[in-house]
This record gives sequence, structure tokens and C-alpha cells, in this order.
Amino acid sequence: MASEPPQFPELSPYQQDKNNNHNQNHQRSGSMSLGAPPGTAGSENDGSVSGAPQPQPSTAPAPDAAGAESERQVHEVLQSEVGISTLLTRLKQSISSTKEFALFLKKRAILEEDLAAGLRKLCKMSQSTMLHPDHRQGTFAEAYSGMMGVHDKIAQNGLQFSSSLHQMHDDLVELYTYAEKNRKGWKQNGLSAEQRVADIEASVRKSKAKYDALAEDYDRVRTGDSQKGGKMFGFKGPKSAAQHEEDLLRKVQGADQDYHSRVDLLQAERAELMRTTRPEAIKALQDTIRECDAGLTLQIQKFASFNEKLLLSNGLSISPLKKDAETKSLRDIVAGINNDRDISDFVVSHYRNVPPRTGEPKYERHAVLGGPSHAGPTSLQPPGQVPHGPPSAQFSMASQQFPGPLSQGAPGSTFASPMGPGPAMGGPPSKGHERNFSHTSLLSNTSLPSQSGNPPPPQQQNQQHQQHQQQPPPPQQQLQQQQQQQQQQQQQYGPRNGQNSGPAYGPTPSQKPPQLGALPFQQGPPQQGPPGGHHGHPNPLMQHQPAGADRPGSGGFPQGRNHSPPQAPTRPVFGVSLARLYERDSLAVPQVVYQCITAVDFYGLAVEGIYRLSGSVPHVNKLKSMFDSNSDSPNLDFRNPESFFHDVNSVAGLLKQFLRDLPDPLLTREHYTAFIEAAKSDDEVVRRDSLHAIINNLPDPNYATLRALTLHLHRVMDNSHTNRMNSQNLAIVFGPTLMGTGANSDISDAGWQVRVVDTILQNTLQIFDED
Repeated sequence: MASEPPQFPELSPYQQDKNNNHNQNHQRSGSMSLGAPPGTAGSENDGSVSGAPQPQPSTAPAPDAAGAESERQVHEVLQSEVGISTLLTRLKQSISSTKEFALFLKKRAILEEDLAAGLRKLCKMSQSTMLHPDHRQGTFAEAYSGMMGVHDKIAQNGLQFSSSLHQMHDDLVELYTYAEKNRKGWKQNGLSAEQRVADIEASVRKSKAKYDALAEDYDRVRTGDSQKGGKMFGFKGPKSAAQHEEDLLRKVQGADQDYHSRVDLLQAERAELMRTTRPEAIKALQDTIRECDAGLTLQIQKFASFNEKLLLSNGLSISPLKKDAETKSLRDIVAGINNDRDISDFVVSHYRNVPPRTGEPKYERHAVLGGPSHAGPTSLQPPGQVPHGPPSAQFSMASQQFPGPLSQGAPGSTFASPMGPGPAMGGPPSKGHERNFSHTSLLSNTSLPSQSGNPPPPQQQNQQHQQHQQQPPPPQQQLQQQQQQQQQQQQQYGPRNGQNSGPAYGPTPSQKPPQLGALPFQQGPPQQGPPGGHHGHPNPLMQHQPAGADRPGSGGFPQGRNHSPPQAPTRPVFGVSLARLYERDSLAVPQVVYQCITAVDFYGLAVEGIYRLSGSVPHVNKLKSMFDSNSDSPNLDFRNPESFFHDVNSVAGLLKQFLRDLPDPLLTREHYTAFIEAAKSDDEVVRRDSLHAIINNLPDPNYATLRALTLHLHRVMDNSHTNRMNSQNLAIVFGPTLMGTGANSDISDAGWQVRVVDTILQNTLQIFDED
């Protein structure tokens, strides 16, 4: 059974070059010393060693001989029946290694991405918190911001590294998927051909065994060795020897033909296998293995390169090679902190808060106890008495002693001239001096204890006239006492709405009247007269009241806070529709909403139970009245915690109060039913998209206010680990506030209202763009 010589696949270029080098080394006259290790021979740069014996040309170097033997063994294995199965096993190893490295890259990419994203979020949150007024500013804030910028660059490098690892993972997945597909195909084709040849070879062996057995039986019958009695028994009776020999001959001939045909088939199949099927499978599997191994090696090299790039980028971010004004190293940034300068700048920033110096207090014994006889702070000059000295000198003295609005001659702050009563005593009130509650209360609280208007006795007038010639003008002492009293009230009750520290002369027309909730001095009892029941002269500040102010029915109000009617808001904010506020103030988001959000962002994100806990009702009412009076007042800048009494829960309550007082809820009654129907959808995506579409149909002021409020509440949710206010808790608080009640609503809608707001908060960044 002679078979054709096996056909071997072509050698790869690498193997051809190796064989060429091997042949060249055989042709060269190279040599090596006897004591040299075998690894030093066979090199292309090998040269002759002086004094060493030349080896015989037929003796090949050891490495070349080993390489040739290895190649011969590889060739024999690949051309044998186990060649395809061996390469399939090797390809499976390459695929498994590629899968494992791809899995490593994926997990490493996820870790790097989480680390970078967490670092960026931490830097953003820390930098935002550091900008709050209750943290250090100045050079420290600048250095801290620069340090966070360096960390942000490191996080950006980590994100790029993670993106590269994800791309490498995808490439490796594509690579081993392609290799697995090829392996399955060639496993089916190659092994099936090998198995077919093996099955034919097994059938040939069986046919040969049968053929040999029949031939032996025929030979024994033909020679007579197997005859016993001369007859053979069969199914149809005894056979003669001739008949038995003829039957065996016929069987032997049939077995010979079967054996011959099977051998021919085996030779044909084996030739086909050796000529085409096996070489093609071997070559395809080798190419797939090389491609898989090369791709895996390339990705490992890229991984090493990307690691170096990551570390180098982080190093350059921390300490750049080229340093200029814009790019500083982390060491230089931290070195820029100047603690002394920060302290000095902070102290200087409070220079405007230094109170004016009023002089040292002076002890004066009262006349009742034997002190010098004088009228005290209540003894003012009567209107009809003219002091000594020219009128111009008296007027200049009064201008110097009364700073502020009095010396400027502003209308509404004039006082009685020492030259005598003005003509305004009997005439009608002038324009711009109309009396309102704030003006009257201010004058009544800053006037002297005795306001009956009765002139003092003549003896007292003479005594006062004599004292006036010996002492400085008494109004200066009275105003100094009023200044000290008002400063004490400001320290006790906090800053007032729209009032600066100074004498309470009454507001000028350019000043807005103080509000009821912002007047702590109206809550005190009326001032009492001097000891002994002596009444002083009327306060000169009251001499220019409108005529008839004290007459019944003239429009004047009695003194005291309990009997005064409330004053109507000048620019109401609460209870006004968003459309009306937008037309009046030209602000897409009302000022009260903006200030409340600012205060909570600065001081309330870490407060446990924010928006769930109630604030102080007096604080909320006072802030509400201040916004209704003048929402643009500098005293309503909530970046300063003193503006809201250091009570951020009151600010949260003020915001909820504004939303509750809207004539039409923020989400509008018009869309109430649509919101409830959208909330009833169990599919989260459908529910989100339905709510998104309804929100887009809201009026512009409602949409802008809802967007600002939702983004703010999303920031509150981000700090839920501290404030315990997740989306569900916030939705319970704001659900009824934002939606109100519809025309056909009932108590069962409360759960759907909470679901509407909860869905909006959970999908804030999908519904609104954060810019």
C-alpha cells in the first residue's frame, strides 16, 4: 500500500530566514574555542578566534542543529494525524489568554473610571464648599482652587486612560470572537476529514482480517487438511469436498475484491487529506494563532505604553517642566499661601463695620441730688426764644452738630430753627411730607417724653434761658443719647430693613419707610417723663408735622404699635402670580426664589432635615414683609447669613411659603390632570417622557422657576448622606406645594403628586440641562 509522499505547507518568512541563516552559517568558516559555551557559536557576527583549531566543515554548530531538529519535529507533528488537534488546542490557549486579559482591562477601566469620576466630583464639591463665606478666602482660596485644578487634570488623565482601556477591551473581544469562529469551523472541517480517513483505515483492517481468514480456510480445504469423513454438513444437507471448496473460493474472491476496493478508497482519501485538507487546516490554524497572539501582544504593549503615559501626565500635572505664570506646579501653588496677608485682608474687609466713636461717658449729678441745676437732655430751647449770637452762627452750629440728613437739608428731616417757629406750623402740609404710619411711628418714638405741646412755666423759661447762656446747646446731648440708645437696640435686635446706623430723625422721601416687622423699637413701652413730673419742651423734630396731625379725624394715628393699622406692601411678592412678577421685575426666576436657593446652597446642604424641619415663624413673617416691601434691598442678600438671622430653616420655610401662596401652583391647575395621568404609568421611561413633555408646555416663568428649583433640589439630593433628604422625602414635602389641587382632585391624588415630583427629581438632568 504505497502512499504518495506528504505535502508540507510553505514555511513562513521567519522560518525561511532562519533556514537561510542556518545554511549561511554552515558555509562560513566560523569557529569557536574549546572552552567557549555552546551559546556563543552560530552567531551571524561570529568570527575566527586566533589560535583555535578549525572545526571540520561537516560538524554543524549546536544551536543550528537543535533548531533544525526542532523544526523537523514540528513539521512531522503538523503533518501527522494529531497536527490539527494539536493546533486546535494551541489556539484554544491563545483565545483563553486573550479573554482573560480583556476581562482584566475591562475591570481596570471600570476602576479607573470610578476613581476619576469620584475624584472630579470630590474636587468640584470641595471647591464649591470652600467658596462659601464661612471658609478662608484670599490666597488660601486661590491656592486651594489651583490645587483642585491639578486634581481635576489628574482625574481627566484617568478618564482618558479608562477610555483607552475600554477601546483595547473591545478590540480584544473582537479578536478572540474571530479566533473562536475560525477554530469552530476548522475543527469541524479538519477533524471530520481526519476521522473519515481513520474510519476507512479501520474498515480496511477489518476487511483484510476477513480476507486472510477465508484464504486460510480455502487453502486447508484445497489441500484436504480440513476433511473429516469426506463430507461437509450444511443447512441443506451434506456437501461434498468439491462443493465446499467452491463455496470457499467464491467467498475468498469476494473478500479480495472488497479488500482491494477499500484499500483504493483509503489511498484516495489519504491523498486528498495530505494534499489539500490537512495543509489548508494547518495553515489556517497557524495564521489564526499568530494573529491572535500578535493582537494580544500588541494590546499588552499598548497597555504598558498607556500606563507610562498616565504616570507621566500625572507627574507633569503636578510638576510641569515648563513653568510660567499660567502653569504652576503643585508645590508652587501651595507655596503661594500667605497666612498673614489673609488675616490682614479679612480684618480690613470689616473696617466699614467699625461703629463711630461717641466719646467717653461723663458723669453728671442730677439736680435733685444736689448737682448743677440744668434741665438735662429734655430742656430744649422754646421755639420763640432767640439765643445769643448772630443767626448765621447759630445755623452753622446746628449744621455741624446734626450730621446726616439734618445737615443736608433734606425734605422731611427739617427741624425748627432757633430763630423762631416756621410758617409751616399753621399752614397745610407741604408736598412730600404726607404722613403715613412709618413716619408717624418714627417721630413718636424719637420725640421727647412730653408731647402735650403746653409751654413751660415762665420761671422755668427764665431758668432755661440762663442755663442756655452758660451751657452748650442741649440738643447735641439729646441726640447723642438717642444715638447710643438706637445702637443698643440694633445690637439687641439685629439690623433693620433699609436703615443705617444713625439718629432716628425720620425717613426722607428718598428713603423707603421701614416695615412693621422690622421696627423693634416700636415694641417697647413709651418713654416716661423726667423725675418730678416736669414736662420739657416739645421735640423740635415734631414742630414740622403736618397741620392738624393731632386733631381728631385728621388722619394721624395714636402712638403705639398695638393701635396702628397695618401698612399695605409697596411691591408685593407673595401671593402674586409668576407672570405678573415677570412683567414687573423682568426676572425669569423671582428674587425671593433665587435668594432662598442661594442661602440653602451655601448653608443648608449639610443641614439634616432641610425643607422638612420648620423654621422660626417670626423670622419667616419678617422676611416675608421685607420682600413685600423691597425685594432688591441689600439687607436681603442671603449670601450673608445675618440677613436671615443665621436660620437656614426659616429660609426653606420662606421658599415653601412663597410657592404655597402662588395664585396658580407652579405646575399649574391647567396641567394638573395631565401630570396625575402621567404619574400612573408603571413604565419609568414612559412616565419620565410624559412628564417631560408636559413640563415643556408650561408657561415660561413657571418653567424657569421649576428648572431652578429642581436643579437646586437635585443638589440637596446629592448630599442626602448628610441631610437625610432623598428624592422621596423631598417629593413628600414639595408634592402638594408644587401641584396644589385640581378641579376634580381628591385625597387619593396625594400619592400621585408625590410620584410626579419624585420622578422629576430622579430625572433632573434628563429633563433640564445643567448649565
